[in-house]
Amino acid sequence: MSGGSIEAVEIRGRGFAVAADADATRKFGGFENEVQMNGDGTGRVVKTRVGWAITGLTLAIDDVRGDQEFLQDIADGKDADPDGFYSMSVTFASGATYSGRGIVTDAVEGSSQNSTLGCSLMGPGKLTKQ
Repeated sequence: MSGGSIEAVEIRGRGFAVAADADATRKFGGFENEVQMNGDGTGRVVKTRVGWAITGLTLAIDDVRGDQEFLQDIADGKDADPDGFYSMSVTFASGATYSGRGIVTDAVEGSSQNSTLGCSLMGPGKLTKQ
């Protein structure tokens, strides 16, 4: 993974610029493993399926475009696909783009001073490299 600014986020076909200093984290989804011990000293692996997530995003928003309202509608599930999720993609500084079906999580609170909105994107399954 090359470090650097996230270049773009697209949610249900609408593009968003991302603050250059946003330090987002990426989880591909799949399984998380836990080792549980047995009384005789042996262990076993318990696999728990987890979804994908990109947390710590700082999106640039524009009141004229109605960006905060759009993101709140996504969080509310307004006009969601039958599975309750939306198409999303994120392009990283490396040029790699990952996509998945997800939803906006966290409070949809915008900063009037910076014209930004902090949020996370999460969804079922795994992120797919395009």
